[in-house]
Amino acid sequence: MTAAVKKLTLLQALGDKRMTAVLFLSFASGLPFNLTNFTLQAWLASAGLSIKAIGIFSLVALPYNIKFLWAPFLDRYLPPILGRRRGWILIFQGCLAICIGTMGFSSPTKEPYALGAIAVFLVFLSASQDIVIDAYRVDTIPPSERGLAAAAAAFGYRTAAMLAGAVLVYVAASVGWQLAFLFVAGLMAATMLATLRAPEPDAPGHPPRTLTDAVWHPLRALLKEKGIWGFLALVLLYKVGDALALSLYSTFMIRGVGFSLHELSIAGKVNMTISTMIGVAFGGWVYLRWGTFRSLLVFGIGQALTNLLYMWLALAGKKLWLLALATSLDTMIGGMGQAAFVAFLVSLCSSDFSATQYALLSALAVLPRNVTGAIAGAIVPVIGWANFFIVTCLSAVPGLILLLILRGPLNELGAREAAKG
Repeated sequence: MTAAVKKLTLLQALGDKRMTAVLFLSFASGLPFNLTNFTLQAWLASAGLSIKAIGIFSLVALPYNIKFLWAPFLDRYLPPILGRRRGWILIFQGCLAICIGTMGFSSPTKEPYALGAIAVFLVFLSASQDIVIDAYRVDTIPPSERGLAAAAAAFGYRTAAMLAGAVLVYVAASVGWQLAFLFVAGLMAATMLATLRAPEPDAPGHPPRTLTDAVWHPLRALLKEKGIWGFLALVLLYKVGDALALSLYSTFMIRGVGFSLHELSIAGKVNMTISTMIGVAFGGWVYLRWGTFRSLLVFGIGQALTNLLYMWLALAGKKLWLLALATSLDTMIGGMGQAAFVAFLVSLCSSDFSATQYALLSALAVLPRNVTGAIAGAIVPVIGWANFFIVTCLSAVPGLILLLILRGPLNELGAREAAKG
């Protein structure tokens, strides 16, 4: 990397309209996430559903894992407004606002199947929005600024996910779930303004000539990358421990420890938001100086060890200070790892097929997050919460071992990215 790149800070980069657009569009991308994850769990747990049923509900997030199936369509066809990327983003944001508002009028006990169907459709729209926003970031940000763009993206995404979850749970505890979901629907509609103001990419890439080309050319280009099979395995394994530990977060805090919705929203969710903001900003700064391998290794070890804080909480019982400590450290280290991980994924993509390639990679990355809820729901009643978090720590070890094996290819990939400027 050049000296100029190394001296660039996140605050300086935010003066660039492209980086600001990445930040706010990533915020829009993160808003729907907790609605079918932590927040939905809190809703189901407070309604009295069993842990097994809550674990099964976590499967509604599976469309995130198959979004690559319709990503070629979004690469190939242009929307009628705002260009190749922003037009699709605006369309999905409007649909999401309507769907989120509708979800609040469902009932977990009286209409569980209807709620499940709405949740699945919400995930489909959210995954579709993610496809195009991720592609916009790949198309817009040059390689020399991808570390900071990854930090800005993780900052916006995780802040929205945590903040929306905290506010929604708090509002729901005060005035009910309907108004809480309507509030988030309003936030979702407001993000359309960010899309309207976002600049078009200088080099948006060339749409494939046919839908067939949109399917096969991204795969061919991706599979030509040196060390790609190892990289794909790393994408799958790197976040396994983190995903498993957080798969039943709200259920653990409410059922396992006994925190109220108000306590969870303030001491847990708000605290997680602040810690995440610090973590992703610092993680992007460190990534520029350490590079891909060292950043992923150090942050990966930290992600594994912080899972043990939840084991401590399970053994100690209901202690607000320990809830704040565990969530703040875990999400801060997780935010650092996310910033480095996103930069790694972007480095594997090309602008011509950015929607499809990033959709493939990110779908693989979130697979553990979307299936571990059902697994955790089955094993927690058998081994208990404390032993469960020991298992989550150990489940991160295979990814760390693979990371050490891939040190050479990762350093080569980083050197190529630096040479692009």
